[in-house]
Amino acid sequence: QVQLVESGGGLVQPGGSLRLSCADSGRTLYRFHMGWFRQAPRKEREFVALISRTANIIDYADSVKGRFTISRDDAKNTMYLQMDSLKPEDTAVYYCAASPRLQPNRLSSDYDYWGQGTQVTVSS
Repeated sequence: QVQLVESGGGLVQPGGSLRLSCADSGRTLYRFHMGWFRQAPRKEREFVALISRTANIIDYADSVKGRFTISRDDAKNTMYLQMDSLKPEDTAVYYCAASPRLQPNRLSSDYDYWGQGTQVTVSS
């Protein structure tokens, strides 16, 4: 059973860094393509980044490219999102998600399993 739990959110100043983690207590992370999504107040949930099962495909939203880095450690059943050069517009609840589909993609509807979310606030 897939059970995703995010951690690592918090309050950070503009230009700062945070590392989010997504742990799967069901120890099945290796079976899935994994993604990060975020939802800011009064906005729709949006794609942030994805990493395929074997990590040979990595994709980022244009708004975070060059600042965020997604990675996974299946031995630890954990996925990460390193966020650098944070901006106020990065403020949102960040969700990790798992997709069992054949191919990884940005569509949230293809992700069957979701964590509860972790708040990231970028403010001075």
